[in-house]
Amino acid sequence: MDFRCVWVYFLGTVVWLSVAACNPSNQFPADGGVIVSDARPPAARPFRLQDVRLLTSEFRSAMELSQEYLLSLDQPRLLHTFRINAGLPSSVDPLGGWEAPDVELRGHTMGHYLTANALMFASTGDERFKQRANEMVEHLVEIQQALETQGFNAGYLSAFPEELFDRVEQRERVWAPYYTIHKIMTGLLDVYQLVENPQALKVVTRMADWVKGRVDRLSLEQQQRALDTEFGGMNDLLANLYAVTGNNDYLDLARAFEHRAILDPLAVGEDALNGLHGNTQIPKIIGTARQYELTGEQRYRDIATFFWDRVANYRSYVIGGNTYDERFFPVDTFSQQLGTVSAETCNTYNMLKLTRHLFGWSPSAETMDFYERGLFNQILGSQDPKTGMVMYYCPLRPGSFKTYATPDESFWCCVGTGLENHAKYADTIYFFDDQSLYVNLFIASELTWMDKGLVVTQETTFPYTESTRLTLETEEPLELTLKIRYPGWAMDGMEVMINGEPELIEATAGSYVSVQRIWNSGDIVEVDLPMSLRTETMPDDPNTVALLYGPLVLGGDLGRAGLDEATRYGRSAPRLSRIAPVEDVGLVGDLQSILDGIEPIDGEPLHFQIVNGSRPRNLRLSPFYTMFDARYTVYFKRYSQVEWTEHEANLAAMDARRLEIGEQTVDSVDVSQMNSEAAHGLKGAATTIEGEFESLPSRQAATGGWFSYDLLADPDVPLTLMCTYRGSGGLLRSFNILIDGEHVATETLEYHPSEFLDRAYSLPLSVTQGKTKITVRFEAREEAIAGSLFDLRLVRGLQNAQ
Repeated sequence: MDFRCVWVYFLGTVVWLSVAACNPSNQFPADGGVIVSDARPPAARPFRLQDVRLLTSEFRSAMELSQEYLLSLDQPRLLHTFRINAGLPSSVDPLGGWEAPDVELRGHTMGHYLTANALMFASTGDERFKQRANEMVEHLVEIQQALETQGFNAGYLSAFPEELFDRVEQRERVWAPYYTIHKIMTGLLDVYQLVENPQALKVVTRMADWVKGRVDRLSLEQQQRALDTEFGGMNDLLANLYAVTGNNDYLDLARAFEHRAILDPLAVGEDALNGLHGNTQIPKIIGTARQYELTGEQRYRDIATFFWDRVANYRSYVIGGNTYDERFFPVDTFSQQLGTVSAETCNTYNMLKLTRHLFGWSPSAETMDFYERGLFNQILGSQDPKTGMVMYYCPLRPGSFKTYATPDESFWCCVGTGLENHAKYADTIYFFDDQSLYVNLFIASELTWMDKGLVVTQETTFPYTESTRLTLETEEPLELTLKIRYPGWAMDGMEVMINGEPELIEATAGSYVSVQRIWNSGDIVEVDLPMSLRTETMPDDPNTVALLYGPLVLGGDLGRAGLDEATRYGRSAPRLSRIAPVEDVGLVGDLQSILDGIEPIDGEPLHFQIVNGSRPRNLRLSPFYTMFDARYTVYFKRYSQVEWTEHEANLAAMDARRLEIGEQTVDSVDVSQMNSEAAHGLKGAATTIEGEFESLPSRQAATGGWFSYDLLADPDVPLTLMCTYRGSGGLLRSFNILIDGEHVATETLEYHPSEFLDRAYSLPLSVTQGKTKITVRFEAREEAIAGSLFDLRLVRGLQNAQ
């Protein structure tokens, strides 16, 4: 039995004891002060981060770039809103973006910062990250104490007043205060477990006691209503806190954060996810996974495995990400969900965490193939290699490009998880059980398995070379089963050689190759992983196609036209890709002939050209994760030659039509520009600018509300009112349109979540004749919404929307 020293929180005092190492969660492998054994020990466990070191690779480069940004963050500025909230002096300039003093989510980055420093220390041993984590904990101790002197309840710690939690309980609009303190508490627990800072545990347990006092005063019904507001992974955090303290109150409190409206359908195998905010749900499921491990209750496992299956296998894009505009959508509309707000990066961060739990319970190539897909195609590809800044969404509209945060003026949720993503690449490369070593990922690294007296060095430049080499160094001959992932994409076979001799493989793609033997120091295992081209199609449209090579998604390179710093970096960068979809790109022919027409580019590993079967011709393909500075397409529409000819004719007709409408326009309102709205006499009630869609804001009015504009008119000719809307997105968008008080149309918008809808209303001559100006009014119908309206124009003649 492995005895290690751990910190234990006992009767309000942190003490140092020597206890038997237990079965920790997959999030905090080994050590970490865990004193409660898992009721359901995993079949395989990850190694501690400090046991695996990255060697030269793109992953290590990404980690080192993230280190630079992490070290550049100014602690006094991160602390500013915390200190002001506690009545402590602070004279520094506040941070911007989601950390600005007037933003209700302020303070969330603090938690990610703590976690990222703890992860970096564990991953590298660099004392600078340990020091920064410890320094920040000291400041938070001071702030927690000061808050109590200012009249806050004991244990409270945040950058905003407790009043935000009152609003949660009273079901008033507020931006997710439990989400924010979840980040802070998790960061503190990570510093305790990975940096061994006992103060951090004391601060987080005081916070948990504050949460308990808050929750205990609510009825069960009130607790469940409060959970309708996003709360991060509070159940996960509290379960982990129970594991390191043994305090059953925290396990009971974790149960209080079980959102029954979401979890109950999942428990019985019902997918009711449509319309739900993705990153609100995934952390809840991670929590149920941890609760299963600690309690052994099968219901928790059923929830986690069913949810994972639905999201990973049915609700994910080819890159491994999910959701459109942050929400789950009907699977039969998948091909409509390609835009600038596809695939929030936080979701993939959390799905990979959930995947690690499932792999630990039942190691399989299926789960690890999914992990690899998301890791390469979205996570590694989310960091700008020039600046180290990260993405919010992963745009998938043809012609899109990647956009990034700025160092001090963004601080979106995905900046926070981005700080963590690139600090923990070593956490899943290898897993183990008592008799086996799992080689899950082909990433250059060195593993030290102290209990076995084994060092494994993995040398590879995968995916640029289709192989990896493992060298084993042992203190003495070691009987061990080496389990090497045989990826599902390796359809051309996988070869294993030991000390130059071929190994008979009795496995197939989508499994693990097991090599059981007595290993000696100096043994070498060489693995060939042949990759090949293949296609994947949308679940609702076999003619919407993605191209892959091995685990890598290939993007079509559409050049750099229009790219500049202003559109690619900034506070609003995720929605600044103000582009129409590229329509003149596609694949022509049947899928096999298209694959046959793809050839590698000499001297450029992993880059290809479609020499036969693409429009434009000779389209260049690159690994999507490397496309940091180009417009691209990930999904292609496939046409027959006849269909493509018709498509080109339609595009030409549309261009001519747009030109004609522009020439015939009398007046127009660009809703994305406040000056345009003001110049056209905007008036209204219960009307707002809706959150942006495809980079553009739009106007809507709630039930009973309305908005209107004054437009110049031509008094002598028939006129058409032309409007551009967003699809309903599952909401009831139904409204009346009036001209100078006279009803001219009733509109009910269709679903079309990721498309603009153009509508044309031919106006009776009686409502415009003799007028040089008219007032156009949009009135929401009962229990419905008016809009969202993006563009409004008055056009001469009787027009249609086509």
